[in-house]
Amino acid sequence: MRDLDHAQAIYCYSAAINAHYSSDVDAHEQALVQALGKNVRERRRGRGLTRAALAERSGLSARFLGEVEAGRANISVVKLSRVARSLGCTAADLLQLHDAPTVALLGLRGAGKSTVGPELARRLGVPFVELDQLVEQRAGLPLYDVFSVHGESLYRRLEAEALADFLARAEPAVLATGGGIVSSRETFDRLKRACVTVWLRARPEDHMGRVVAQGDQRPMQAREDAMTELRQILGTRAPLYAEADLVVDTSGASPREVVERVSDALRRAGRAA
Repeated sequence: MRDLDHAQAIYCYSAAINAHYSSDVDAHEQALVQALGKNVRERRRGRGLTRAALAERSGLSARFLGEVEAGRANISVVKLSRVARSLGCTAADLLQLHDAPTVALLGLRGAGKSTVGPELARRLGVPFVELDQLVEQRAGLPLYDVFSVHGESLYRRLEAEALADFLARAEPAVLATGGGIVSSRETFDRLKRACVTVWLRARPEDHMGRVVAQGDQRPMQAREDAMTELRQILGTRAPLYAEADLVVDTSGASPREVVERVSDALRRAGRAA
């Protein structure tokens, strides 16, 4: 059956590409070539292969494989077959069109969103985006000034607008959200409808420890009861964070371990290739 799928996939690929592969390439064919590049890249990385190693196995040049992975190469049927066999899969596997989701990371400050996010995005083959940076761009001010000068109400409005603009692009990504996004019901509901939401759950001590470990002593200097306040905030928001599609415990785990846990959770839920 796999050999039949392999042959059919090669036939269909050849027909689709050779029919119009020029200035007349339509959106579906472009998506096919781009999906091929993404699938080759992810399977190569998943097998721990460098591009040079894959080039040696397949008998193709590393430069050509770079073009394939970038979604720019009109690869022949024979070369496609070589790449597939070198990766231990079929051409059908490499030609799967996956609609990658946008994965939105939730959690209080210190959950690890900005640390875990970039590596998770690399694994999924999508960009990493921080919603707070989009808010800053929209405001033309640092986040601290938005809060201290204009207050939380402006921040929440800008946050909602920035999220709406981001989602309108319909581009898959890993999105790190602000810790309080769950406080705005309308904004949070929009996020849940459009994204796979993942709560990076941690103990209050972990949140505080990670923030301080990053060199930020302000939480402890600002007030003696900082930990008590943190526990109260987490206690209030935990039921909202728990509405996420996936909950991943990060306590006592390294960033790499958290990335593995999130990746595994996405795969088990059928939300990632």
